Amino acid sequence: MKRIIFVFALVFSLGLNAQVTQEIFESFKLQERRDVLYYIPEDYDEEKKYPLVIVLDAEYLYEQVVANAKFYSKFHGMPEMIVVGINQNQNSIRLDDCEFEEDSGLPSEKGKQFFEFLGMELIPYLDLNYNTAPFKMVVGYDITANFVNYWLYKENSLFNAYVSISPTLAPGMETNVPARLGDHNKKIFYQLIMEDEKNKYTKRIKEMDKAIKAIEKESLYYDYDEYAGADHISIAAYGIGRAFDNIFGMFKPISPKEYKEQILTSEEPVFQYLQNKYESIQDLFGLKKPVELNDIMAIYAGVRKKEDYESLKPLSDLCKTEFMGTMLGFYFEGEYYEQMGEPKKALKTFEKAFGMDEIDFLTKEMALEKIDALKADFGF
Repeated sequence: MKRIIFVFALVFSLGLNAQVTQEIFESFKLQERRDVLYYIPEDYDEEKKYPLVIVLDAEYLYEQVVANAKFYSKFHGMPEMIVVGINQNQNSIRLDDCEFEEDSGLPSEKGKQFFEFLGMELIPYLDLNYNTAPFKMVVGYDITANFVNYWLYKENSLFNAYVSISPTLAPGMETNVPARLGDHNKKIFYQLIMEDEKNKYTKRIKEMDKAIKAIEKESLYYDYDEYAGADHISIAAYGIGRAFDNIFGMFKPISPKEYKEQILTSEEPVFQYLQNKYESIQDLFGLKKPVELNDIMAIYAGVRKKEDYESLKPLSDLCKTEFMGTMLGFYFEGEYYEQMGEPKKALKTFEKAFGMDEIDFLTKEMALEKIDALKADFGF
């Protein structure tokens, strides 16, 4: 069936130099046109993959989500993302989109159509026209936060991450959400953000929180954040940055805390930590992250601190690929041979490092010092 997108070319500034395009999307499922907002990273590259974020209640949440996505991708190592928002405020259409049956708690007829519009029209359109990664995230507030849970009812959840801000719970949702999260084998992030001001859903949300926390499953990443002083209106402005922190924390460079509490305390080889970190990123988010120099230096520091010199060899091999043309790979390999008691190989390798470009703390003088010391010690 042919899909028509009516574009009226409204582009406006969103702060941080972001450019957002607003289009009219004609939905055959809804039999109506809907306002959709698109943020595509300014340096969008066809060779890269981008996680997709769907923002419901875009009038309330969209600008905050885009601002956080830009900020975190620039300063915190998070991947750049495509952020798509659906306007739902005009004529209170959000209530129709997210209406549920009082007896069953399931979406009403219009809710089913809106569900299919997102899952069968909008997201396939985005996957077809942009280089999206498999990782998808959805953000909702109030009644739209309740609505996002219906994707958990599917055998294979469309979304990998859910950000639920002060949800208005449909009947049975406090037991259905934990049950579905417990059944899924797919890795799922679920973020629940709440105000501390009590409302008629607070008790049920607390029950849901308790039930989710009781789930013992490595594939579930759950966080509950409650903000003192926030009410049901102001909570929409809270917690989105925190949710990004929780969901994309693995993307951040290795921190001093991570180094002390995880690398130094692990019984595995130091290099294994780096390998696991980047394999997990690719597994969870469906994209390959270039290895950061900060992480290389953290692993190197861990190698020296724990005297795990066996890890220098795979670290050097990685650096030869990721930092080609620099001293990094050959210098680490030279240290490896030095520690393994193979001075001739160490000498030749440090000589290769001397001919490469300097990087970070590594200088040609350091390589020369290693060469001179080996020659003096072994009479080469």
